[in-house]
Amino acid sequence: MLVAAAVCPCPPLLVPEVAAGAAPELDPLRAACLDAVAVVAAARPDRLVVVGPTTPAGEGPYPEGARGSFRGFGVDLDVRLGRGDGADARPLPLSLAVAAWLLERTEWSAAPVTGLGVAESLGTARCLAAGRELAAAGGRTALLVTGDGSACRTLKAPGYLDERAEAFDAASAAALGSADTAALAALDRTLAADLKAAGRPAWQVLAGAGEGAGLRGQLLYDEAPYGVGYHVAAWS
Repeated sequence: MLVAAAVCPCPPLLVPEVAAGAAPELDPLRAACLDAVAVVAAARPDRLVVVGPTTPAGEGPYPEGARGSFRGFGVDLDVRLGRGDGADARPLPLSLAVAAWLLERTEWSAAPVTGLGVAESLGTARCLAAGRELAAAGGRTALLVTGDGSACRTLKAPGYLDERAEAFDAASAAALGSADTAALAALDRTLAADLKAAGRPAWQVLAGAGEGAGLRGQLLYDEAPYGVGYHVAAWS
């Protein structure tokens, strides 16, 4: 049973050490993410599952204690998912590493934590099924769902300017902010790929998990710094 969820973007720039001199620019985004995680903690879940997009090689479950790193960005910073050992687990993909950093920042201790990497190419039906499976696993389940919106909002955006991006991000933000699982399920996979909206599969896992849960949503952040859509929402 899904009892709460937090939705956050997962750019490495969310980590101040990576952002360096640009770190203050994203302080409002970091604050919104912390607020969303606080909503999840207040729901007193039995377990937290972190869900984030990744490559096919990174797809699948990650145990508590799995480790990630930001050394690829020139930063001597490692993170760990929850409090387990996880010494033999494969490294966390970037989306889950950012989530692990966020949980460490909040000093998360409300429940055990595991991870689920979702391939960016995964079809909608399989995303929804994965979410339903998470919700049906028993106990009070909460999700921390990571993923960015379109990367095509401006000429300098990573994906250049695409006139469709603003409407896609507006629809995504509205669905996330109102906990509208049907609208999330209806997001177009092909359009999302065209717009480099990596969060689509993770959001649709959330849609599957949230079906029938009766949760209410709140949109805490909706901006496009650097031409990339970042949405933060809390469901409870």
